[in-house]
Amino acid sequence: MTPQIAVERDPKTDGDEPSHDEIFTALSNARRRNVIKYLKRNGPESRVRDIAEQLAAWENDLEINEVTYKQRKRVYTALHQSHLPKLAEGEFIAYEPNRGIVSLTEESRKLQVYLEVVSENEILWSEYYLGLAVVCGLLGGAAWIGTVPFANVSGHAYAILFAVLFGVSGAVHRAVTRRNRV
Repeated sequence: MTPQIAVERDPKTDGDEPSHDEIFTALSNARRRNVIKYLKRNGPESRVRDIAEQLAAWENDLEINEVTYKQRKRVYTALHQSHLPKLAEGEFIAYEPNRGIVSLTEESRKLQVYLEVVSENEILWSEYYLGLAVVCGLLGGAAWIGTVPFANVSGHAYAILFAVLFGVSGAVHRAVTRRNRV
């Protein structure tokens, strides 16, 4: 059996849940967030070498096969010495330094609340809902002041339209959130 990094819990907390300080400390660094992102995308267990290679590619805006030894080594060293032990301390990952293996734990699910995975070309769900509310408000306002053709649509039709829009949006949001769950 290979040794894993030991974890000491703060006795002031309930002992089962990570404190907000532990969560914010773990997520305060982009490399640690990217470790979680990598494990989420590529399976719950991976080699440190593979993680370091992908993080070096992301950080240098390169393809994996373009990453130099020096770039990979710099990330690998920082992961091994600092970032992986910090994530293991919060029990968000299990880290076996002798084997070079990292895996997600159940605690990592608690990070989902603090991480909203958004690609470069996507908008945040909060922005989407705010925009949808503004559009619905403008449509309702246009109907209320009698603007043609909006005044010709009944209030019940608007209520049904808005309910359907928010219902479909909520269903899509739930499906995307389940898919991206850490």
